[in-house]
Amino acid sequence: MERSRKNQGVSYVPSTVESLVGTTLDPSDWFEITQGRIATFADATDDHQWIHIDPERARKESPFRGTIAHGYLTLSLLSVMFAQVLEVQGTSLAVNYGLNKVRFPAPVPAGSKVRLAAEIISAEDISGGVQIVSAVTVECSATDKPVCVAEPLFRYYR
Repeated sequence: MERSRKNQGVSYVPSTVESLVGTTLDPSDWFEITQGRIATFADATDDHQWIHIDPERARKESPFRGTIAHGYLTLSLLSVMFAQVLEVQGTSLAVNYGLNKVRFPAPVPAGSKVRLAAEIISAEDISGGVQIVSAVTVECSATDKPVCVAEPLFRYYR
């Protein structure tokens, strides 16, 4: 596998983008998952389960001994973290097209940090652009186990 530098810049040329298949990109920067970020996400999604927003109760009753981030909060950071590791230049629009797979093997404790590692597994022309599928792993500073593994699809339009 070829290693690339952070925020690998690639001009939009189908053969250039397709040449990335099999490339493992350098990891993104670390993103801190504060209790405030978790609370803001809870407000945005109306998911106020105590395991996320009640530090006192979570410390006493949770098997994790503290609050944890919503899985979908971790998932929502994929786009911003992926943009740090790959930039497709010469495009007018990038779209999160969806996910083929997603799992949350471990929790993200409040106060920890996460970052994304990615491998490009396919790149194909679509009408007006290119679609990239990657295998991503979100690592957490609080555990050796991945906290999210997924296959996001990103579309880049000319």
